[in-house]
Amino acid sequence: MPVKKAIFDKKNVLVVGGAGFVGSHLCEELLKSNKVICVDNFLTGDNINIAHLLQNPDFRFINHDIVKPLDLEGLLELEPLHIAFQGVQEIYFLASPTSPVAYTKYPLETLSANSVGLRQMLDLAVKYQAKFLFASSPAVYGAGTGKMLVNESYVGPVDQLSARGVFAEAKRFGETLTNNYHLKTGLDTKIARIFNCYGPRLSLNDGRMIPELIKAGVEDRDLIVYGRETDVASYFFIDDLLRGLIKLMGHQLNQPVNLASEWQVTLKETAEKIKESTKTEAKIVYSDRPAYFDQQPLADISLAKEELGWFPIILFDEGIRKTVDYLSAQAGLRRPETVNR
Repeated sequence: MPVKKAIFDKKNVLVVGGAGFVGSHLCEELLKSNKVICVDNFLTGDNINIAHLLQNPDFRFINHDIVKPLDLEGLLELEPLHIAFQGVQEIYFLASPTSPVAYTKYPLETLSANSVGLRQMLDLAVKYQAKFLFASSPAVYGAGTGKMLVNESYVGPVDQLSARGVFAEAKRFGETLTNNYHLKTGLDTKIARIFNCYGPRLSLNDGRMIPELIKAGVEDRDLIVYGRETDVASYFFIDDLLRGLIKLMGHQLNQPVNLASEWQVTLKETAEKIKESTKTEAKIVYSDRPAYFDQQPLADISLAKEELGWFPIILFDEGIRKTVDYLSAQAGLRRPETVNR
């Protein structure tokens, strides 16, 4: 394995899928102390998420489909980052459709990103001896298990041919591939199982409950909730997730880690809070879940608390208010549905 290269003034960090909801926030946070290379092909990401970063001299955007090889040293726009001499120190892999609407629309792309594309990026990590973080999902645990908290050792049933099987199996395979690179090459890998996270820059059209309810509230339409009003869920704000991802990248843990909220709210409480925040008089309507919309399990975050010293700190009321303010403003700026997002 090659010798690690010298770092100049700042680390070079690669964020794969950096124009998406989580990726764009992560790029913004990492830029406080790093040089950031954002890679995305805008399948589900959006250029509006990173537009404010493009003038930052430490930020570089590469429009690229990661199922194809990526030669960082051959890109003229990356010359100021001295990749040939410094290499890349960290790679965050967030390149996958994640919402039910997106991975149902792009099943083959979801599978390819978490297999062929993931291997391309793992090979880059080996080349530069970069730390590598794979963003996984509670989909690997299977369907929701009532109020039982699942820890990282839980192995649940997944129907690989179900509507959600595309995403669940993609993330299961991605974890296996990432772990075996660690075992066979000694690569320092991390696996983050990211539960329900929300915040500004969530797409208004991605089908997840919080943006869908906010959009309905802003437009004074019935707030459609998939599930029963007594069903329990948990959500945490994007700023808390960023802290967790960066802490995990800096830790020696190589096993999967749940990043989630331990605060539980009912679907009724969630809908009522969004109704109040959007100031709508529309009704809340409960409906059966679509086939692709499994209830997520609830997370045991003991490992994250004990090893990383991490747990969410932003209260649900505060996070929802910030999200409603942002998405309400975006609702008036929506582009035609024919634009490739």
